[in-house]
Amino acid sequence: MKTITLKPKAGRRFLNGHPWVFSNELEKPADKPDAGEIVTLRRIDGHFIANGFYHPNSLIAFRELTREEVDPDVNVFAERLDLAIDLRRKIYPGSNCVRLVHSESDGLPGLIVDQYNDVLSLQVNSAGMEQRLEKIADLLKERVSPRAIVYRNDSGLRKLEGLEQYTRSSQGTNDDVTASIVEHGISYTVDVMHGQKTGFFIDQHENRLAFRSFIQSGDTVLDAFCNDGGFALNAAAAGAAKVTAIDTSEPALNRATANAIENSFDQINFQKADVMKWLPEITGTKSYDVVNLDPPGFASNRKSVPVARKAYRKLHVAGMMVLKPGGILATSCCSHHISEADFLDSIQQAAGRAGRVCQMLFRGGHPADHPVLLSMPESSYLKFFIFRVL
Repeated sequence: MKTITLKPKAGRRFLNGHPWVFSNELEKPADKPDAGEIVTLRRIDGHFIANGFYHPNSLIAFRELTREEVDPDVNVFAERLDLAIDLRRKIYPGSNCVRLVHSESDGLPGLIVDQYNDVLSLQVNSAGMEQRLEKIADLLKERVSPRAIVYRNDSGLRKLEGLEQYTRSSQGTNDDVTASIVEHGISYTVDVMHGQKTGFFIDQHENRLAFRSFIQSGDTVLDAFCNDGGFALNAAAAGAAKVTAIDTSEPALNRATANAIENSFDQINFQKADVMKWLPEITGTKSYDVVNLDPPGFASNRKSVPVARKAYRKLHVAGMMVLKPGGILATSCCSHHISEADFLDSIQQAAGRAGRVCQMLFRGGHPADHPVLLSMPESSYLKFFIFRVL
């Protein structure tokens, strides 16, 4: 393997356990490794540090594979997959909807694998893993025996590694690939090829169950940014009398409507609208017992954080203004650039502007199949809270 060298006094985060080394922390390599090549990282004195993926044109120049002085061959990838899959089988036995691999958190940098019944959804965001994609797929076939594999390589993160964005199935086509799953007793048909993220918001599955527990029979519920209807369907399952579900995406609303019909939930009214415009127009009506706000990430980078904080504040003011006194507000943030403290501050500022008082009843986040590395703050992104609003 070719060698890259850490600058003197650089890489403190990496040496303390973070799995990335940034380009400005490295000496200019003499061997000029290619993008995605496995290289050895050494100190200026030649002392071994780690082996991992290298990228000459990415801010993330080195992604750790192992800190042992061994060749990370196919056996290492196989062992990491076995460890990841074994964890999920232990924590969610019998589940047919689970994240099998969570990228760096499972020692497989840039690889995400979600299982939707007998279909696997693969997303790759690193050049090193892209070059080994077919081998990874073969290893997964040996362990899971999927009916189909969908390559959901349409994430914007791929641009940072100079990778093409594409979506295709293991049959090499762009035909629809769907999978039937059951979550908390509710059936869904997942559009693995075209659905959000890897096909479904799988990371909210424990939060959806928590949300259901705060719904009382006869409640009137608003699910804003409803997507495939996960929170709306859980409200209906809990006995809500009327559920209004809003989203701007017609395909998502079509999927959500089909899911509601499949579960015989006829109290959900799906509407196509821009929540950020629609919700402020009805402020002051105080017509909902429960409001759920699950917007897309408002902060794609650090520069956008101030604007995102204002957007969250505006959204929370509008959400509180349509709640009945003592109503329940559930809210989510899916951007790791927004800290929990910043998110809570936006909610408190909104409460002040709306003349409301918030009591935190539940704090959620990642489910156990989305493990967070303590040494890697970037692996923690999902914030979920439930409040009573007085």
